Parts: sequence; C-alpha cells; structure tokens
Amino acid sequence: MELPINIVLASKSPRRVDLLTQFLEHQFGEGVMTFEIDPPNIDESPLAHETPIAYVQRLAVAKSHAVAARHHNAAVIIAADTTVDLDSKIFGQPVDEHDARSMLNELSGRTHQVHTAVAVVHLAHDGTMLSQAHGLDSAGVSMLEITPEKMEWYLSTGESMGKAGSYAVQGDGGALVERVEGSLTTVIGLPLDLLANLLAQVDCGWKNEA
Repeated sequence: MELPINIVLASKSPRRVDLLTQFLEHQFGEGVMTFEIDPPNIDESPLAHETPIAYVQRLAVAKSHAVAARHHNAAVIIAADTTVDLDSKIFGQPVDEHDARSMLNELSGRTHQVHTAVAVVHLAHDGTMLSQAHGLDSAGVSMLEITPEKMEWYLSTGESMGKAGSYAVQGDGGALVERVEGSLTTVIGLPLDLLANLLAQVDCGWKNEA
C-alpha cells in the first residue's frame, strides 16, 4: 500500500488527530506516515430548517474545499463534521457551561443519533482538484439518567466544552453513556471504515483491504 502525497487533516480536534494517527499507524506502522493539521476556520452556523444530516454533510464538504483552496501541491485533504441529533434537533458544541447543562439535561435518559460526515479531496501537484468523495456514518447513543450530582461532577471536569452534544464518550463522558450502537469512531468524530472507503474512491494510491 502506498500513499505518496501529503495528507492534510482539516481539523484541530484532538480526537480526530488521535484517530487519524491510529489509522495511519495501523496501516503503515508507527511514524511512517505523518500529516499536516490545517483547521478550516469556516462559519459553522446551521442554515434555517437544515436537518442534522444535511448540516454535517454540508460542513464536511465546505471544510474540505476551504482547506484545499489554500494548498497548491499534491495532497489529500481529510475533513469531518459531527453533530448530535435528538428528535431532528442539532446539538453542536456548547457556548458555555449553562448551554452544556441544558444539552445534557435534554439527552439524559434518552437515545440520540450521532452523525459524522467525512469529505476527502485529492489535489494534483499544482493544487487542482483531481477527485473528491464524501460520506456519512451514524451511530446510536443511549444515555443514562444523569443525576444532579453526576451533572455537577461532569461539568466540573470541563470536558463538555468543544464537544458536540456536550460530552466525550471516550473520556469522562463515558460514565454518562449506557450503550453505543454503531462505530465508536463515528461518535468520537472520524469513522475510520468510512475514511478508508473514501480514500479508495479518490484514487490517491490507497487500497482498501477491508
């Protein structure tokens, strides 16, 4: 398997950085493939009446295009966006602790969907777009009833900030979760099976052996 061009992750999310690192190490070995981090810095506000799925798909593609426009060399741009969906309501990242508390109270004791869209762009040596592909994966997350004591404990960790839905399933927020139905990497923010399929689609030298 060979990927002879630069990989650029259009995200500053530590969770996506960790997942992509694990993904490349699994395929190539530790330290063999590195990647650049280039956050897109785009407006992530939902459009009026936009569904959660349409929202993450639009943002993932927009992120990949924004970063691709800044690169004038052969590269593979990987972008993703994640949202929590409860009754078709978009739960993004909280603006403050009050917002996080409100989100977690709504999610408490219920099952919601987590949608992560991924977009991949393959650039030629002069930066022109050779191909692109995008896709979506969803997982169900059932939350425990969050007691007032557990709510205060979790908010005190500060982990809610920067997380869609105000929790991190791979961190302390796992104590709020009863079960996950689907890929854990989708809930964390970068579905790795989907990523492998998209890399194979853009003809960048990736051979999907799954």
